[in-house]
Amino acid sequence: MSSPQDFLLGEFPRTLDDRFRLSIPPELAEGLLRSGPDAILAKERLGCLSLWPAEHWQQRLDAGVELVKNKMHAGRLEGRLDDVQLLARLLSTRHKKVQLAGRGRLSIPEGFREFLAVQQAGDVMVVGAGVCVEIWQPAAWLSYLEQRMPEFGGLFDRLSG
Repeated sequence: MSSPQDFLLGEFPRTLDDRFRLSIPPELAEGLLRSGPDAILAKERLGCLSLWPAEHWQQRLDAGVELVKNKMHAGRLEGRLDDVQLLARLLSTRHKKVQLAGRGRLSIPEGFREFLAVQQAGDVMVVGAGVCVEIWQPAAWLSYLEQRMPEFGGLFDRLSG
């Protein structure tokens, strides 16, 4: 996981090239890749992808999956097969291991492009989200800010106080 001094912050407009590649700003890429060259690209919410340090993501995923498996073996998920299958389907499509190429260049894979809802040579916003980097479709980012910005003062007080 990123260390506390690597609290990833910033908002950076970027343009995808015709092969759906973009450059992650160095100040975000350095903190993201401090623990190794691998990252995990994840579908977060429609119009938004997140980029996580692979080690941190894998630890969280392994712990969660192990908990679900233990509950299944203990019979605590009886009658919830549909929920287990839904979770497995979403986990199957939700994330992919990626590596940033030279100068922090990320190639957005098929399946993730459609979820992000951007076109070749389209604009995106790259946002530092503290523990990960997010890639937003610009209209989705503005909508998110409109909804969430009024909460900023109280949220900051709760987390920093």
